[in-house]
Amino acid sequence: MMKRTARPLSETLENRFDRLILLVGKLNYMWTNTESLLIHMIAGLSGTQKDVAVIIFLTLNTTRARIDLVERLAKMEGRPAEIRDPILAHTHRLTKLSSIRNKFNHCIYSFDADSGNPKTILMRIADRKTDIKLGREDTVDEQAIQEIENIVSQLSAANRDIWRLITQLGFPV
Repeated sequence: MMKRTARPLSETLENRFDRLILLVGKLNYMWTNTESLLIHMIAGLSGTQKDVAVIIFLTLNTTRARIDLVERLAKMEGRPAEIRDPILAHTHRLTKLSSIRNKFNHCIYSFDADSGNPKTILMRIADRKTDIKLGREDTVDEQAIQEIENIVSQLSAANRDIWRLITQLGFPV
């Protein structure tokens, strides 16, 4: 009978980290693909060609600015509610989904020495009344992995729904 040897701790840590990085990569891919659908909304709402909307989209260098533009165009006076309301519902949906994407893009990663779980260290400064807080740390345990997988699934559904709306409204594709 062969003696079974335990896998080295470094291999376990590496597997956990690889799983996290692959999942964050998928999250980023889904996010970028879904955010780019705002191009079609910009084109349709502003009455421009898609090429012009691409330039506008790329000139705005944050997701928040792109969503703000789409929302403002949707809210313009005279915009029918049947166009405005579903667009606003989708931009609100994207805004909610962006928080976890931001969390995993604006951090560095390390490992918890006790559990072996990857950790995120947020690369932002939190201003308080009388002090600042740096580097909030969160453990990426199985629950966090499930949360990322859930957001990826929600982004996939949002992508399909936004495409459906773009087609329904006859916006440039």
